[in-house]
Amino acid sequence: MRISSAISMAVAATTAAPVVLSYTSSSWGMQTTRSAMVMNSSGGKSGGSFSLTNLFGGESGGGGQSAPTLRGNKNMEPHPSVLPHISPLNRLGPDKQKPTSSEPLPIHPLVRSGTLPNGLPYVILPNKSPPGRFEAHLQVFSGSADELEPQQGIAHLTEHVAYMGSRKRELLFGTGSQTNAYTDFHHTVFYAVCPVQTPRGGAPMLPMALDALVDVMEARVESSRLEKERAAVLSEMTMVNTIEYRVECQILSTLHRENRLAKRFPIGKEKLIRTWNTDDVKSWHRTHYRPDNVLLYLVGDVDPDEAERVIAEKFGRVTAEKQGSEIKLKEIKEQAKDLAKAVVSGSVKAAQSWHYPPVRHDWCVEAEAEIDPKLIIPADSLEYDINLQKSYPLDEDVFFLKTEEVVPGKKIRPHIYRHELLQAFSMHLFSKRPVEPTVDLGSFRRSLARRVALAALQIRLNVGGRSDDPAFTFVEFNQLDSAREGCAVCSLDMTAEPHKWKEAIFKSLSEIRKLGVFGVTMGEMERYASSLMTDAEQLAAQGDRIQHGDQLAYLMETVANGHTFMSPEQSYHVTARALSSLTLEDVNIAAR
Repeated sequence: MRISSAISMAVAATTAAPVVLSYTSSSWGMQTTRSAMVMNSSGGKSGGSFSLTNLFGGESGGGGQSAPTLRGNKNMEPHPSVLPHISPLNRLGPDKQKPTSSEPLPIHPLVRSGTLPNGLPYVILPNKSPPGRFEAHLQVFSGSADELEPQQGIAHLTEHVAYMGSRKRELLFGTGSQTNAYTDFHHTVFYAVCPVQTPRGGAPMLPMALDALVDVMEARVESSRLEKERAAVLSEMTMVNTIEYRVECQILSTLHRENRLAKRFPIGKEKLIRTWNTDDVKSWHRTHYRPDNVLLYLVGDVDPDEAERVIAEKFGRVTAEKQGSEIKLKEIKEQAKDLAKAVVSGSVKAAQSWHYPPVRHDWCVEAEAEIDPKLIIPADSLEYDINLQKSYPLDEDVFFLKTEEVVPGKKIRPHIYRHELLQAFSMHLFSKRPVEPTVDLGSFRRSLARRVALAALQIRLNVGGRSDDPAFTFVEFNQLDSAREGCAVCSLDMTAEPHKWKEAIFKSLSEIRKLGVFGVTMGEMERYASSLMTDAEQLAAQGDRIQHGDQLAYLMETVANGHTFMSPEQSYHVTARALSSLTLEDVNIAAR
């Protein structure tokens, strides 16, 4: 009860929040590392050291594209899973944008986007750092969260079969190129990082790189190929079976207890992976690897006009109808169709961003907060169990503590995890809120206010930990927009020695409560606002020297969350304007 009462202090401004506490059978336990639940084809999980980033880790942008055509061949039946949905391009796409409440943010002047007649969208960003190279990333908007009950792990296996065994990918070997792929809850991504020309002969590499990615869309699912990649995936399962991975699964299962993310980890179920044949894998592939369900990113030393021509030439022949005609398993075909209908009828994926997983969340917001009805789980159960709240044969036994109402309207959902390999105490306190797209000056100013408040709190927590005998060994408080989970995750992550757990909880939660009640000082606001301005200046000073990989990561994150993608110079000027009108009240509203 003492733990619960301390935790309730941190969630006083929310209606619900999940908590994870870890301890051993004899003492409280510690989670020392946590990496993103991302399966990559080079083996194991991507990510490494403990960090919040690893946990999660408008107007048309050009071309004046019209709405995409999702069906091209009238001689074939429509693809069963293709239903009208929002464009993955978000602010860069053809969909009509909601009016902004203040001055809209400018879009990067060099970015170009469009949609092929078959429905395949693309984004091109010319960038000359380093010169003579480019990156092409094909993002498929289906991951482990889209898997049906008998398909758990098939998204990751299909990733291996589609790319690791691709003969056209093998043609890139020896050219100075790097290729790989990874699978997460919400998507599967394939990429090629290449020189503009081949080392020998000087032939253009862009057509070769796109050939490899088109091969992903048209993957041949051969028995020999399947068996080789099945062995690789099963090997990865043994590599990730660590105490850190188990704790991470407990954390994410608690955070997303109300939806399918708690039951659909990318690694899947071993007993299912061992049984699938070529029809199983091909049915998953042909269901999800279709033009309207992908997005091609191209960043680097490329000519946009030539790039658009090559993209249309290579990807234009892929059609959803042909993919649908090759789904052989009738039962799976019908089940996937039912899931697709449920997704477009009510999920964050359909309501906010096609990049998000097909889920609904319990939001931790004030009772009076206005939320899009499409983002709210209805009181009565949905006809289709999209959040997987019923019991299913393959579910593991999970014993969660009941949600408790600590004060009227204020609830927490605690979970305690014990394991003999854990040696110290760890606490993770979360709340989930809808992502607020940063599209105008007002939303940009609010994002800066949150950053100032978070910086002030983190420094206070760090100062509290500076002593010869600190209460905690690690503490971090942050809020990140997570396309991977389809929400903004606000979290406190804290570790401490077993005998210090009570003091650690008290000190960390006391600092959070003080920030919420009393806010930041004028001196803190000025100091951290100045730091934000310095960061914007330094970024703008880099100009066109920002590396392809950094540009691409920012572009993908921005597009996924429906934010406006700006150039460093544009961001600098907008930051200066927003900070000039930022008030202490703005920051303290964000702090609450």
